[in-house]
Amino acid sequence: MAMNAAATYQDSKILTATAAELTLMLYEGAIKFCNLALMGLEKKDYFKTNINIVKAEQIIAELRGTLDFKYPVAKSFEEVYNLIYSRLIQANIKKDDETLTEALGYIREMRDTWKEVMRLA
Repeated sequence: MAMNAAATYQDSKILTATAAELTLMLYEGAIKFCNLALMGLEKKDYFKTNINIVKAEQIIAELRGTLDFKYPVAKSFEEVYNLIYSRLIQANIKKDDETLTEALGYIREMRDTWKEVMRLA
């Protein structure tokens, strides 16, 4: 019952979120999946690692796909997303925690920047 209530709350939160809040949720999701992938690497659970890195890749691809290039900053965001995506792929291929941690750091920076944009808006 409690899990159902939590799922209902999460669904409601997503359905009522602004575009800016949804973007923040995507960053938070990518961070969560990178952390889960790092835990998988620690345990040498490469299936768990792969699944979670792919989820993070999908989020970054979604963020990149929603860029509006009528704003000049979109090109800079695209470059960062391309870098993050590339690092995630390399981390997954090599099962390398340093590369994954690097990508995670970039995602956290983007999330923090986004939070600041939301605060100022």
